[in-house]
Amino acid sequence: MNVTTLLALVIIGFALLETPLFTVIAGLSILLLYTAGQDWLSLQLILIEINRLASMPVLVALPLFTLTGCLLTETGAPGRIMNFTQAVVGWLPGGLAIAALGSCAFFTALTGASGVTIVAMGSILYPILRRQGYQDKFSLGLLTTSGSLGLLFPPSLAIILYGVISQISIPDIFTASLIPGILLVVILSLYAFFYHLITGNRAEEERPVRRLSLQRIKTTFKEGLWDWPIIIILVAGVYGGYVTISEVSAVILVYVIIVECFVLKEVHFFRKLPAIMIESAMLSGAIIVILGFALGFTGYLVDEQIPNRILEYLTGLTGNKYLFLAGLNLFLLAVGCIMDIFSAIVIIVPIIVPIAMQYGVDPIHLCVIFLVNLEIGYSTPPVGINLFIASLTFNKPVTLLYRASIPYLLLLLLALVLITYLPDLSLFLLK
Repeated sequence: MNVTTLLALVIIGFALLETPLFTVIAGLSILLLYTAGQDWLSLQLILIEINRLASMPVLVALPLFTLTGCLLTETGAPGRIMNFTQAVVGWLPGGLAIAALGSCAFFTALTGASGVTIVAMGSILYPILRRQGYQDKFSLGLLTTSGSLGLLFPPSLAIILYGVISQISIPDIFTASLIPGILLVVILSLYAFFYHLITGNRAEEERPVRRLSLQRIKTTFKEGLWDWPIIIILVAGVYGGYVTISEVSAVILVYVIIVECFVLKEVHFFRKLPAIMIESAMLSGAIIVILGFALGFTGYLVDEQIPNRILEYLTGLTGNKYLFLAGLNLFLLAVGCIMDIFSAIVIIVPIIVPIAMQYGVDPIHLCVIFLVNLEIGYSTPPVGINLFIASLTFNKPVTLLYRASIPYLLLLLLALVLITYLPDLSLFLLK
């Protein structure tokens, strides 16, 4: 057995033992680059890519937004967001479920992590939905699938990462993903609306919020008065062209620390903030390490002309753009089941972008397709990560989560078809 084979077996063993992903990717990159060059000098490509990565100004936004998300998770922000959205739409049939969808989407956009939303928002919303008469399967499916809805909204870390990897303007991606993101929320909201009408959900606790109350909206808006400037800073700053995404991430982080530590005092500056900073540093540090080694791995793929070989194989099967998109969706759904979104971006994106461009797919439209697939993949049986996080959070069998998520997954797949084959949904605002 030669050294290369031995190293490959060791890496596979570490992966099966659930070793941290960045170490597996690092080992794989080193192995492939060494094998391709037959000397250790070929590994300098990894150092070159890490240096190039460090010189990207936009990379600063990633750890700053990560810290912001970790910080907000430890505060009363999730509850305040839910109270306001319930006041706005709670009077509609299925209004509480619609409010839950909107709240989860908003919180996921801020935190950038689907699992965090299920833990933070789900633990609040699940007992409320059950008390107000919503069936168990409906509530579980709603909270499991809505945990990843906000990944298309700014300041989504997934979009920032995709922009870094693909070298596409991040504000342009934010703009393009806005309508598809709203479409996903609207489709699931319509399902909640008609579900409520058909099942005749009439719980006693829901009656006080059936009528639209301007006073309730005003009260809940005031409760979250310190939270709303985050949205204003982000939207006005980036879309107004006043600041870059890196600058706005710093402004938002400073604002959140001042508000949560010194105004609302929900996070103790000395006792709690350091632990939150360590947690977010570990997360963002792991992402950056993965990025560096994955970019080296991408360099290997380019040198070995792997994308060209895949393209030749695909074009041999079909030259039809629409059949290619259908196959791409099936592939990305499978990827979303078995891989977290950050890893999928750094590994899969460099391969599929040049192939999709050969089929005439717009790079920004491809980004939206990619992210929607990964959103759905999070909740797709049998191994979608949202299913297992929800199972632990709600203390329910994962098989029950499988069944509960099916109606939502079918609706999300319908939205995926519309987004895939109607590119103007993504590109309209950029024209």
